Amino acid sequence: MLEKVDLKKALTKEAYKIEMEELETRLGELQRKAKDLKIPIMILFEGWGAAGKGTLINRLILPLDPRGVNVYTMNKLTEDERMRPFLWTFWTKTPSKGRMTILDKSWYRTILSQRVNQRLKKTEQGDMFEDINAFEKQLADDEVVIIKFFLHISKEEQKSRFRELEKNPVTAWRVNKEDWLQNERYEKYTQYIEEMIQSTHTEYAPWSVVEANDWRYASIKVMKTIIHSIENKITQLQMNQEAKYHQIGSKQQQIPLVSILKSIDVSKDISKEEYKKRLDVLQEQVRQLEHEIYVKRLPVVILYEGWDAAGKGGNIKRLTEKMDPRGYEVIPIAAPTELEKSHHYLWRFWNKMPKDGHIAIFDRSWYGRVMVERIEGFCSTEEWQRAYKEINTMEKHLYNHGAVVIKLWLHIDKEEQLQRFEARQQDLMKQWKITEEDWRNREKWDAYEQAVDEMLFRTSTDYAPWTIIESNSKPFARIKVLEKVVEMIGKRLK
Repeated sequence: MLEKVDLKKALTKEAYKIEMEELETRLGELQRKAKDLKIPIMILFEGWGAAGKGTLINRLILPLDPRGVNVYTMNKLTEDERMRPFLWTFWTKTPSKGRMTILDKSWYRTILSQRVNQRLKKTEQGDMFEDINAFEKQLADDEVVIIKFFLHISKEEQKSRFRELEKNPVTAWRVNKEDWLQNERYEKYTQYIEEMIQSTHTEYAPWSVVEANDWRYASIKVMKTIIHSIENKITQLQMNQEAKYHQIGSKQQQIPLVSILKSIDVSKDISKEEYKKRLDVLQEQVRQLEHEIYVKRLPVVILYEGWDAAGKGGNIKRLTEKMDPRGYEVIPIAAPTELEKSHHYLWRFWNKMPKDGHIAIFDRSWYGRVMVERIEGFCSTEEWQRAYKEINTMEKHLYNHGAVVIKLWLHIDKEEQLQRFEARQQDLMKQWKITEEDWRNREKWDAYEQAVDEMLFRTSTDYAPWTIIESNSKPFARIKVLEKVVEMIGKRLK
């Protein structure tokens, strides 16, 4: 692809000025319209060293309202970023609805750097490309406009620009040994770039190769591409808007399932003596494992889901009772804030993922998408149906990074829930735990049960399996959770 690009393309000053004035006006209009329509836009610039990324980004933002734009320069990863899953850094920088994010280098730079320095096998590169395509698809499905540029210059042009930069004491620092090494290995780099473009050029996130020997021509092409992409998205939204709104709250498609939950014996119990004995031993094991995962830099994600009043809070308390609080965080998940709702629904969870050697404990999680949001009509049928794949993809990415993903469903029967609700109402110290919403959800038990069955069926994987915790007996449930945590962390450490 790159060797067929005509790098001789250029524009005169006069032609550039005439075209740019019109494009600037149009881009400003589209930014305002995208803000009104709540369209998020993500533009990333990759390219050869000295290809002019900074110049083009600066030219791009001149006609824009800077209050709606974030520009990030992604150079070497920080220590904190290196201790997170590969895509964490970029998930946290995705734009909210109506805003624009511009990246000077992106998730692709990490792959290219590791590939060139032979720190990445070709099979590992394939896995990373798969993760990237899934990431971009998730954003595109959430109506993010993804625009990817690769700025292409010839080997001779790059060498000439490096020399010009080195002549000036003010800019000499911008050229280093790695830059010159890139020029020396230009042909090898070209091969890797070709692999990258071919593997990640998709309908929802296509690459645009920009002939950048002439900065005027490159500027015009970048502006035209961005304008065309935003116009296409606006047209698409206008065509699909009515159909999309009609989907909200529509009848949900079901799959034939034998109920998983109805086959569970929730009456399992344990004696007080056995409970106390095993609790002390297991809590000590958890404390030891916490130290071991810190030393070995193993991240752990534990999530609790379950019926209202199933005992998640008390269970979490017993899990963390003897743990070092510096090594874990309990993250309670409530209804999303306005800021969180302005992003992809997984954004707020990515922001809370633990760094290597730490534990994140989620009291409710991303599975709200296929339960509460599905049942209550807070998202469209299309959105919750595609969430199963999105969730599996996210958990696979965590697992590939080395994380232990432990998913717990605390299960009680309907009669036990009623008794706990009534007990809470009668206890002055616990009345705050019971709300009208809890009673409303109880009336939808059958619908929630069906949603949970489908959730367990579609998202229990070999890398992130569900464990159902029989929870009519709180002591039994606490012991089973501790056993499962010890088992899964111990297994991954081995």
